[in-house]
Amino acid sequence: MSQTLTNYLAVAVGSMLGGMLRYGLSTSALARVAVPFPAATFLINISGSFALGFFLTFAATHAGVVGPHVRLAVAVGFLGAYTTFSTFEHENLRLFEEGYFITALLNVVLSVAVGFAAVWGGSRLALKMTRHAAPTEGFVNRR
Repeated sequence: MSQTLTNYLAVAVGSMLGGMLRYGLSTSALARVAVPFPAATFLINISGSFALGFFLTFAATHAGVVGPHVRLAVAVGFLGAYTTFSTFEHENLRLFEEGYFITALLNVVLSVAVGFAAVWGGSRLALKMTRHAAPTEGFVNRR
């Protein structure tokens, strides 16, 4: 099988699984909370940010353990389908259009600030667990 086809298959399998998890969480009880704040999307974005920070840091410090197809399947496929930035933006537009200006602003500020903290936390945890001071290679695999 060609390298290109294998890469696409890795992304496709990861995307299928990430999308399924996202759908499950977005239809959970958390999504039906009777407040205008999009709690399920917020949780998905924060947990996805943490997972991406952890995984890419771990992969960068363990290049021999995490191969390029696994990186594509997890970082591009699974987490790409799981995280929901476009949904996040659409929900903010809906909040704004419905007059929930403060809620929309709060969602933007909290998602960016807590998302950054989550990706930093995931990265730090991976470094602590693997006893590395810094990644040994870049975070993006261009193969």
